Amino acid sequence: MRPLKNMATINFYLDRPDKKGFSPIHLRINCNGDQVKLATGQKIKSSDFDKNKQLAIGESYQTREINHYLNFLKERADEILHHSSKKVFEKNEIKNLLNEHIESYKLNNSVNLVKEQITLYGKPITFVDLFAGAGGFSEGFLQVEHNSKYFDFVLANDINENCELTHVVRYNHQLGLDTKFLTQDITEPDFLDNLLEKIDGKSIDVVCGGPPCQSFSLAGKRKKFDKKDDLFFHYLEVIKVLQPKYFVMENVKGILTKEGGKIKDLIINEINSIIDINEIPLLIEFIKNNKTDSNSFIFDCLVKRVELEKLLEKEKDAGREDYVNFIDNRFRKITPKIVDYRTSKTDVNMNTIRHGFKLLSRTKQWDKLKRDIIKEKDYCDIDRDDFVEAFTDFLTEISPDRIISKIESSFKLLKIPASYKSACNDIITALKIYTTSFNESIDILKSYCNVGQKDELGGILEKIRLYKIEKPFVANASNYGVPQNRERVLFIGCRKDQKFISEIPSTVSEDEKVTIFEALYDLDFIGNNQEAHRYDLVDLSKQYNGSANKKKNLLKNRDIDGKVCLKDGKTYAEWSRNGRLVERFQPQTKPFYVKDSNALLKGEKYFDLLNNHKTSNQSKSVIQRLDVILKHGNYKNAQPELNSCGLSSNKRNYNVLKPESQSPTILTIPDDFIHYNRPRALTVREMARLQSFDDTFVFQGKRTTGGEDRKNTVPQYTLVGNAVPPLLARAIGMEILKNLNK
Repeated sequence: MRPLKNMATINFYLDRPDKKGFSPIHLRINCNGDQVKLATGQKIKSSDFDKNKQLAIGESYQTREINHYLNFLKERADEILHHSSKKVFEKNEIKNLLNEHIESYKLNNSVNLVKEQITLYGKPITFVDLFAGAGGFSEGFLQVEHNSKYFDFVLANDINENCELTHVVRYNHQLGLDTKFLTQDITEPDFLDNLLEKIDGKSIDVVCGGPPCQSFSLAGKRKKFDKKDDLFFHYLEVIKVLQPKYFVMENVKGILTKEGGKIKDLIINEINSIIDINEIPLLIEFIKNNKTDSNSFIFDCLVKRVELEKLLEKEKDAGREDYVNFIDNRFRKITPKIVDYRTSKTDVNMNTIRHGFKLLSRTKQWDKLKRDIIKEKDYCDIDRDDFVEAFTDFLTEISPDRIISKIESSFKLLKIPASYKSACNDIITALKIYTTSFNESIDILKSYCNVGQKDELGGILEKIRLYKIEKPFVANASNYGVPQNRERVLFIGCRKDQKFISEIPSTVSEDEKVTIFEALYDLDFIGNNQEAHRYDLVDLSKQYNGSANKKKNLLKNRDIDGKVCLKDGKTYAEWSRNGRLVERFQPQTKPFYVKDSNALLKGEKYFDLLNNHKTSNQSKSVIQRLDVILKHGNYKNAQPELNSCGLSSNKRNYNVLKPESQSPTILTIPDDFIHYNRPRALTVREMARLQSFDDTFVFQGKRTTGGEDRKNTVPQYTLVGNAVPPLLARAIGMEILKNLNK
């Protein structure tokens, strides 16, 4: 059969009806006098089928699903006949190709969605994935089993609907889990309440997540009052409430050097400030037992500060207000003794102190205002312009630290009698305790203790600190079977009743690392502006001629985690095609794609054998530019020829992938990379392979976006580029299961 332009026709017809009056729908292809017929597996009454439109009649869910399926088959038949690089087909070849799609659809419509997590033998270890994005952490954790322990995926969270869609399709529909998804900003006041409601009383063993890192990336902009900067601390608020056995925070290497290392130290300090609320009475008793007349007020404040730690999130605002009012009452009592009546009513310094207390007591309201302003500032791209300074100044002025600083300056400007200076200094100290972490409050407490008291306090702190962590460490994804040199910082908090984890051992040695060629060679059958929905044969001997043997030598049989395994292993490509998830996720549907949440509700699913493998439609000049760069091996060496040919670009850099090594860090823009064998950018599927996502993991929604849409949508390329590599997550999950005491 030769599918020449306008020669092949594709239509549907009804066969003889059965006893109930339903006629099977058949697909028919006519070309050059030849005919191919295939049963679609669908039946319909003849009165419900429009022969002219070739579609079912009506608006019911079942009708829409049938019509979507028929259109899908017609698209795939047209793609094979008219848009394939192959020009000659045998009848059986076309039948086999289309029957793969038909059988996949039949199979997936016979499987019911599983409503509960499948529990087999062993101990389920519950986990929650915050800032989940595409689901790299989740995917890696679900691949792991150790000594009958495995991960039970309770909930994921992100702010974007396409993240939710990708999760729902993968984990609820495809894998049949009852995992919940919370689509909400972690900074929202009711986030924790909604999280706890969805968890529904379950104890959470592990929390993982990678708070967005754009505002402190080494390669990115550094903004003051960027809404992403304080997400670490909201993440830690979740940890304080859930108190998991382990938690993992992943981020860019730049976090280690931000603000000269102060941000890293601050995070460690905050982690060390998470305490076991059951041990709080022990510390409070110590403070009360060591209270004297000289430190009475400060120690009362320290008690109140420690008691804040045991309050639920919805109770903390009232607790903070009570703390500030306690200090304010102290100030009111000494006011007549430090200034006269007229000064107390009219002096600017007194008014600053008095009004400062009011500002501090309204922390909840100011925090909400700050959060809203930062969101609007971010939405309007306020940065490097004449607006940014005013916004920054205002947000700085309403911060508790600045308010307390002004109160302190005002005290210094007052002519306070010497006998009351100490009392005023205590008020400043009490205010500073209000803004400190638990750890910093303890440092203040220590300053009032003698050697013996400090020793006793040290013993109490050993009992009261909930998590152990010494320092973060850098993990390179290539050490865990990922074909990518992606360095990420890991903070792993270990609850005091669990074994300490200080590193994640590599799963591959330096000479075992997975290469780009291993990851991508079997996908190298598509050119510019093409989309593939099934795998095609890649003949390395024809494609590489004299260098074919060298390329074949790059292919190695491996274990699931990348370690070379000559006897029973699979190639990286085979692992990617078949998937790395364990058998307990049966039954499951085949992978499918939907355009959006509405399409999922309508049943408009695309059950293809290969997903997310589409190249960009690049212009002739762009292809020529990429070809020159590819020939020279890198962008810098290609500049002279690009200039002489009129192909120069304002783009700062292109990375030519080296087949025998690992890729640089995969980001969210595909145009940053040039395929090692063709003058083109990478497809979503190829970038996913470099991240170690299985081909069975389908990225949903739009492939890419631009302009204003970037603020509101997370397309496929962004889902891939921002993800934690699943094989890195797998190694982390394995180390946790090895050490976790249930």
